[in-house]
Amino acid sequence: MSERQALTRGIRRWLVFFIVCLVLSGLTAFPLVTELRWTAELLSAPASPVPEHFPGLMEWITRVSEGLDTIDREQPFMLYGTDWLAFAHLVIAVAFYGPYRDPVRNIWVIEFGMIACAGIIPLALICGPIRGIPFWWSLIDMSFGVFGVIPLLIVRRMIKRLEVLERTAAANPAPVPAGA
Repeated sequence: MSERQALTRGIRRWLVFFIVCLVLSGLTAFPLVTELRWTAELLSAPASPVPEHFPGLMEWITRVSEGLDTIDREQPFMLYGTDWLAFAHLVIAVAFYGPYRDPVRNIWVIEFGMIACAGIIPLALICGPIRGIPFWWSLIDMSFGVFGVIPLLIVRRMIKRLEVLERTAAANPAPVPAGA
């Protein structure tokens, strides 16, 4: 396998991983009420160490679950916002098909994703306190940007190497055998 093929395969593997993570993240936003209810029940189960060792987490999950239950019961249209959040994740995941097909030409999608990952941090730091989100939860939110940018940095570096290989190949075409 040539270096170009190996780079392309590596880029595609990282992109599939990133796309799958985006899709899963998006799909989990649709059944939010049920997920939070299950999470609260699981964390408050008799065998769970969470209420004793992490009471702040337990209080927060319970508060969010109760809030979503109330919204679902009294103002279900508000949950339409989380449907759009899910949809946005799915649409952004589709955008990464461009670099999957042609990494060099579509490197801008990778860079856009890196900017979006960086944007999570100021969003969490500004909007978290405004919305009454505990700081430790904002740190969890920010971790999505920190961990999300890692595969994108790897992919960007690989695309830059692929670009150099393609440029070199274009500048030095293989000789055509005589009589061909």
